[in-house]
Amino acid sequence: MVGPGSEGSGMEECSEDRCWEDLARDALGLIFCKLSLQEILTVVPGVCKPWSRVVSGADCWQDIDIQEWSQQSEPDKITRMVHMLLSHSAASCHRLSVSRLPNDSLFAFIADHAQSLKTLEIPRSEIGDGIVEDVAQRLTKVTFLDVSSCTKIGARALEAFGKNCKSLVRLWRVMHPMDAAGKVCHHDEARAIAYNMPKLSHLDLGYLLIATTDVVEIASRCQDLKFLDLRGCWDVDDKILQEKYPGLKIIGPCVDDCFGNNFWDECLDDDSIYSWEEFMDNDYFAIGSDDEAIWDDDHVLEGLEVRFYGGVFGEGFAGLDWPESP
Repeated sequence: MVGPGSEGSGMEECSEDRCWEDLARDALGLIFCKLSLQEILTVVPGVCKPWSRVVSGADCWQDIDIQEWSQQSEPDKITRMVHMLLSHSAASCHRLSVSRLPNDSLFAFIADHAQSLKTLEIPRSEIGDGIVEDVAQRLTKVTFLDVSSCTKIGARALEAFGKNCKSLVRLWRVMHPMDAAGKVCHHDEARAIAYNMPKLSHLDLGYLLIATTDVVEIASRCQDLKFLDLRGCWDVDDKILQEKYPGLKIIGPCVDDCFGNNFWDECLDDDSIYSWEEFMDNDYFAIGSDDEAIWDDDHVLEGLEVRFYGGVFGEGFAGLDWPESP
């Protein structure tokens, strides 16, 4: 190995230590995007001011996934976190994954600050048909939509999404049996999907109260459909569908048991807590510090506690606690 004293200036330059803070901002942004949300929010900003400036910019916030954290957080904390992250994204966010939006106003804020959004995952959110109809025209780039267990929306919202998100190819509308309590059927939702989302290739309709005729109408109009999840849709005859659409992969209506590996025990073992009070106590982030401090926008994070769980709530989470057929 050639050391600092070796002949040849080029070799000497190659052996010199390079400072990470001297890397181009774009390069640092690409590196930080590979880190977890936990590390970006609680570790990187405290390393040095250049790194703090990078993570306060838009480059690190094109993919915002706070799904796991939001499942365990209070509504006001979810609101503050979404406001902070989308503000930093500067309308460059391509994916937003957050559960339990508490109200219509937060959904409107998302639509106003996420014009580049392609993936929108907002399961179990308290949003209504009216707000979706009002702001869906601002979400025209969305190709993947998850509105599972959003019990306050129905056919009107699905129609608005379909008419405005013309490139939509993937829809999750997975419900829990309790979500359907008091409803007679979801025929109107199936019809809204069939007539307004023609480019769908992947559709999840778990536990919707629909019939075979509803699914046939969807499949006949969504001619690009390749995957259809009907687990828990007990009134659907999958044999008729398989005969009529042999190229369509259909799962359900039977539901498999997913609890063979002590799922919840593994979740609890990975629980760790990061307190924002401790994070903000750092002198660099204290109130009154210079304007390069990262999370000082009206001190939105004051008193905000973030819990991170070990990544166990993936795509298969929705419906893991569904009961078997009655």
